Amino acid sequence: MTPPLSLFDTVPDAARDTILAGLKAHNETLLGPTDRRDIFIPLVDDDETVDGGLVGYTGRGWLYVEMLFVPERLRGQRLAGQLLATAEDEAKARGCIGAYIDTINPDARRAYERAGYTTFGRIENFTAGLEISWMIKRFD
Repeated sequence: MTPPLSLFDTVPDAARDTILAGLKAHNETLLGPTDRRDIFIPLVDDDETVDGGLVGYTGRGWLYVEMLFVPERLRGQRLAGQLLATAEDEAKARGCIGAYIDTINPDARRAYERAGYTTFGRIENFTAGLEISWMIKRFD
């Protein structure tokens, strides 16, 4: 029998943890144990407060860049490319074969293209007339 479905606009932490644990267990059965490791490359201001940087992880042979943000005060210095290159070097040292990222920001997409990423999927007019792009870079 199919259980009745309820819909909420908030997710209790315990429910999120339970669902995530189930997903991880299923994936481990399907793919074997994960080798996931986080990557964090902070950008800090004069007060040593993090105000940007890169957050991602490596796992199953790939680097995923979850977040990359360069604060206004540092833009125009090609820091996005430097952040990516630093994360990619670590990913290669961890045995990764490539990296992927997604973005809605057209400026970020161009920065990722300069860093060697190519678009492998997109949704046009995703929101506000912008498209979301999924990008990949295979390491040589």
